[in-house]
Amino acid sequence: MVSVQIFGTKNSSATRAAERFFKERRITIHFVDLKQKPMSPGEIRRFIERFTLAGMVDREGKAWIDAGLGYMKMSDAELLAKIEREPTLLRLPLVRCVNKISVGHDEPSWKAMLAAAPAK
Repeated sequence: MVSVQIFGTKNSSATRAAERFFKERRITIHFVDLKQKPMSPGEIRRFIERFTLAGMVDREGKAWIDAGLGYMKMSDAELLAKIEREPTLLRLPLVRCVNKISVGHDEPSWKAMLAAAPAK
């Protein structure tokens, strides 16, 4: 059975859209609420290697603007620590299906994940 792992927050509309997308297709979802449990270092590294840390951050998002981060210079380590405390700085949701991953609301990517997933 194909399953996906969705990293996001309960009050993120994009995260809810991803949950709805996969539920409508009867895909098993493993939801990780980043407000409750931060991603493991290995898991976040997998996304960073593919999308870069800068590509994962939502620079137009309310959390980024409210924190005044547009004017700050930070190392990747400092930014990662800030993301761990405030996951809404990321372009949510982060979705993983087998070895495919996506960042943000990306239905074409989700469809590609399901098409590439091995049928059991």
